[in-house]
Amino acid sequence: MASVDSLFRPFTSANLDIKNRILMAPMTRNMCPDHVPRENVVEYYRKRAAGGVGLIITEGTHPALAAAEGYQNVPFFWGEALDGWRQVVSAVHAEGGKIAPQLWHCGGMRGSGDIKIGEHDVPGHTPSGMNMPGKVNRHAMTTTEIDETIQAFADAALAAKELGFDAVELHAAHGYLLDQFFWAGTNIREDQWGGSFEARSHFVAEIVRAVRAAVGPDFAVLLRYSQWKQQDFSVRLVETPQLLEQFLSPLVDAGVDIFHCSQRRFWDAEFEGSDLNLAGWTKKLTGKPSITVGSISLDRDFIPAPGEGVFSAGDVASIDKLLEALERDEFDLAAVGRALIANPDWANKVQAGGVEDLHPYEKDMLMTLA
Repeated sequence: MASVDSLFRPFTSANLDIKNRILMAPMTRNMCPDHVPRENVVEYYRKRAAGGVGLIITEGTHPALAAAEGYQNVPFFWGEALDGWRQVVSAVHAEGGKIAPQLWHCGGMRGSGDIKIGEHDVPGHTPSGMNMPGKVNRHAMTTTEIDETIQAFADAALAAKELGFDAVELHAAHGYLLDQFFWAGTNIREDQWGGSFEARSHFVAEIVRAVRAAVGPDFAVLLRYSQWKQQDFSVRLVETPQLLEQFLSPLVDAGVDIFHCSQRRFWDAEFEGSDLNLAGWTKKLTGKPSITVGSISLDRDFIPAPGEGVFSAGDVASIDKLLEALERDEFDLAAVGRALIANPDWANKVQAGGVEDLHPYEKDMLMTLA
């Protein structure tokens, strides 16, 4: 096994310092009845901080918009839920960790049916009424709703700063609302929020700009994006490094500090002719720190492609490729997901002896917070 030293170097950037290069990836757990994180959630995050994670990115949380909701028992980031998040922050900090909430708008990606607020149905919000290209079965957002959404993200980011969080992450990946604005197939608007390649990034750039204005220049703003989406694993936002640079530049200009580059398998090269993955290309093209993610220490990606069956368990896998890429400074940080559900002390175990003492991940582990 390669030396783990590269994984345990401190990370320093303009707005965020972390004791090592290990992050906890955001993972929806559906364990917050009434959308409020309670003692079991506090303990869940505390254990990962005690286990050596440098920065925890929470499960996706909803800003104060009814249309942002999509699934049962997902935590809010407003109202009563903020008291629960304050306890989470305190517990993580007491263990020497840092933490950022992920702000998430489900958009058209709903579990089933509409969300009912009182007696009123709230349909899935999308740029152009589509969850899949050509199939109009959702609500096309008005300009007023777009403005309200931008403000809700800014308000939630400010609340994160006031609660003592160390950063905030915006979820702009995987086919949810922010990501849907990026795609030509789901954003066919003809106003300032759609049309051209550049205009389709305008909505997310404006959210970043509003968040930056709310939290000020010294608070870290992370943005998670992906080339794939849940509706179709095979599609890609961009096919060349040149287009990727064109896509990322407005987000850099708007105020993103760190890019969280979501792949199903971190070890996959992004473009032909180079071994760099998505995080590697993102850092190279923007000069911004980047986070890699995708089945770290798992022997297969946890989201199988159609026809590959269901991921139920997997053996522990080598992280040599990760360590070697970190040593070359191809990217800056590594977000660990399912392996941290199986091993709250993943970081401490890897530092002490590599991956040999890690427990394999099994799907049944998702049924409880442990």
